[in-house]
Amino acid sequence: MKAMLRPFVLAAGLALASLASVPIVTTMAQAAPAAANLTQQQRQDIGRIEQYLDGVKTLKSDFVQAGNDGSLVKGTIWLSRPNKMRLEYDPPIKNFVVADGWFVFYWDDELKQQTSAPIGSTMADVILRDNLRLSGDITVTDFHREANVIEVSVVQTKDPGTGVLTLVFEDGPLRLRKWRVLDPQGLTTEVALLNPQVGVSLDRNLFIFRDPSMGVRRD
Repeated sequence: MKAMLRPFVLAAGLALASLASVPIVTTMAQAAPAAANLTQQQRQDIGRIEQYLDGVKTLKSDFVQAGNDGSLVKGTIWLSRPNKMRLEYDPPIKNFVVADGWFVFYWDDELKQQTSAPIGSTMADVILRDNLRLSGDITVTDFHREANVIEVSVVQTKDPGTGVLTLVFEDGPLRLRKWRVLDPQGLTTEVALLNPQVGVSLDRNLFIFRDPSMGVRRD
């Protein structure tokens, strides 16, 4: 089970996960990836996506996470942009993820320990950052539209080895429905949002990491 959770935490995050007990993966220096050759219409769609994501200040949603081995787990995710997130899995899984504004914390309940990393070093930064833009330090590597579905794949321009994040949108109206993370080991994790609520009031205590074994606040 732990092996299935870690790719998501390491790479995404959101993402919008993206984090783990999990050592942070260090990769050899790589050349910047080639940007997708986008048409004018695709550039316009990218602009719409940026505007939509920028408008999502808070979100609460149930989710289903599919691992590379076909396993499924469920849970709840809370987002508060910029830079805050909490992800909890349904029992019996007690692992959880918290982004507190500066760092992403992953609690490994089996090991009774937490691992942390600066938000900017994780793929979660792509959707948690303020003034979200899919350009500059983020490179769009693929764009695909089919019927009312748009898929956009991105990497960190300076460190593409941290993984590929693919955002999947329903278009009509535009809504984020799922994301996929391809991690440095070539494993794919997909998270589908169920009944997402946007613009909801969220308790700020959700975004404080507390060590379950000690009750000690770390922020």
